[in-house]
Amino acid sequence: MYNSNIPSKNELPSAIKLIKSTVAAIVLASIILITAVLPAEYGIDPTGIGSVLGLTKMGEIKVSLAKEAAAEEEAARMAAAKASVPQEFREDGESDKNIKSESITVSLAPDQGREVKVRMLKGAKVSYSWKTSNDRATFDVHGDSKKLAIKYFNYSKGSAESDFGVLEAEFYGKHGWFWRNRSGKPMTITLEVKGEFIEMTQEE
Repeated sequence: MYNSNIPSKNELPSAIKLIKSTVAAIVLASIILITAVLPAEYGIDPTGIGSVLGLTKMGEIKVSLAKEAAAEEEAARMAAAKASVPQEFREDGESDKNIKSESITVSLAPDQGREVKVRMLKGAKVSYSWKTSNDRATFDVHGDSKKLAIKYFNYSKGSAESDFGVLEAEFYGKHGWFWRNRSGKPMTITLEVKGEFIEMTQEE
């Protein structure tokens, strides 16, 4: 009673019919893909039918709009990434080239040392000159960078009553001058700096 609706084996489609149906479906899908989907979505028209039906033009417009949208998205992403990077850590060629000039005078008791530094981008240059009020001072021109884990980078050192030159930063960080008064009497040192630096600081 319960098997009265089950079709007989003669009523079931044969394997050959199933294969033919599957092949026919694949062929039909391929025809639709080639003649309609490719022209309408991607502007690809191998048969020419898409052009006749106006589908190719539609596809070309879609592809063009997609490329423009992708380009705009990439430009926005690059702009956002650049804006998120602090000015001092940007790549060479993107630094602020505003020229600044500052001067500072420090007082040193006998055997006292003091340091003046300017924060600079990699490749930035400053011209400098300094002189003591009397006698020679021991000096050390060097740089450091907490960001790059550089504790000490030497440019030059010696002993003089005055010095001048151009200091070019080897990396982003603080670069400058340390003096120690070995004269046995008080002295002052006046430093003048002009060039591409972010700020000047005095440190003990």
